[in-house]
Amino acid sequence: MGYGFHNFLYSIAFAAVVFVSCLHQYSDAAKVHDGDDQKLSDVSLGNSKVGGCDFFQGSWVRDDAYPLYDTSICPFIEREFDCLKNGRPDKLYLKYKWKPTACELPRFDGRDFLRRYKGKKILFVGDSLSLNQWQSLACMLHASVPQTNFTISRTNGVSTFTIPEYDISVKLDRNAFLVDIVKEKIGRVLKLDSIKHGDAWKGYDMLIFNTWHWWLHKGSKQPWDYIQEGNNIQKDMDRLAAFNKGLTTWGKWVDSSVDPTTTKVFFQGISPTHYNGQEWNESKSTCVGQTQPINGSTYPGGSPPAVGIVKEVLSSMSTQVTLLDITTLSQMRKDGHPSIYGLDGQKGSDCSHWCLAGVPDTWNEILYAILVSGRNARNG
Repeated sequence: MGYGFHNFLYSIAFAAVVFVSCLHQYSDAAKVHDGDDQKLSDVSLGNSKVGGCDFFQGSWVRDDAYPLYDTSICPFIEREFDCLKNGRPDKLYLKYKWKPTACELPRFDGRDFLRRYKGKKILFVGDSLSLNQWQSLACMLHASVPQTNFTISRTNGVSTFTIPEYDISVKLDRNAFLVDIVKEKIGRVLKLDSIKHGDAWKGYDMLIFNTWHWWLHKGSKQPWDYIQEGNNIQKDMDRLAAFNKGLTTWGKWVDSSVDPTTTKVFFQGISPTHYNGQEWNESKSTCVGQTQPINGSTYPGGSPPAVGIVKEVLSSMSTQVTLLDITTLSQMRKDGHPSIYGLDGQKGSDCSHWCLAGVPDTWNEILYAILVSGRNARNG
């Protein structure tokens, strides 16, 4: 009886070991599966996070597989962004990849993008930083199907890139403030509470908006003479306050005019400048002569105040708008601007726009990663 009882205990113990082993195998398999899916499928887009991974928190790492395209075979790139053609001697700035802290950013697949958005219409609306991102995406798509016919045109301030085989159009509407500037008897009036041209933004499958840099321009670069809200007309006002009011007007327009079930809406975050080396602890520096990114994952100078306004306005909206929160990752790239290899050459120093290929390609890589995730986004 004792012998039988011991056999019984042995059988129970053996069964328990087998059961635990199976559990471990199942758990390990699940971990592998989750690891594979983390890049694309297991995505929660509160602040554009993937499986708890924030796309916008990370650092720049060297990767010789970059850049994503050769600007010499992108026939429509603007001269002001083509730094190599303008004589930039260093090429290391082309070899950096954005690496989020907690995941891998999926590599851009242009053919997949074209298949997903076959028959669709995409519109960028904004200033020359939107031009930067629009041209980047056009080059990335063209490079993925280099033998395929394309068209590019510009009519009344709207630039259009199409690939007829995929029936896809990627357009750019140059609009620096999003709100109206109207010529009146007193002069050019920036109307903070008016968007009368918004009908031109309707009917698209994807909208990517941007505004900020022109809100700071003064003197000869300021494209308005007066600023108006309601019946109140002023010569000038606090520019951050004006930006807040104008962006709030845009937010109300989106809430009242865009159907989020048919149109995805993005806001391109604040793109930084690098004119003041004190921000990265090089007091006498600008972007000129910079050849490497800032190390680490935080920018010494902190975020510009416009970032907080963007997030506040987006969080107050009822329509889903995904923020491409590109500020910090772009701040780390003091080496990424045209500097003296832009439109004005040695006469000027462009520390505002970005070389192509370059940083805007990463903005579009993140845009693609968000799109292929197929999940909803929360504002800001």
